[in-house]
Amino acid sequence: MEKTETRQNLYLVMGGRVSDPRSITFQDPESIHVAGVFDDYDNAENAWRANAQRTVDDAEMKYVIVHLHKLLDPAA
Repeated sequence: MEKTETRQNLYLVMGGRVSDPRSITFQDPESIHVAGVFDDYDNAENAWRANAQRTVDDAEMKYVIVHLHKLLDPAA
């Protein structure tokens, strides 16, 4: 009997100063703040929300959730 591996979902929460608030082009990619990598979307969203709320008064600061599992296995 073959063992099937369950697909692991990973989410990266990161943010930094963007050149235009309507884009996700970071001004200085080397200074991006990595809030963490999470194995479920709810925890990633909580981390995103906490960091976004903390910087809400700065229009040039933007946090995003990156679906790492989609980058690691684009065919899935």
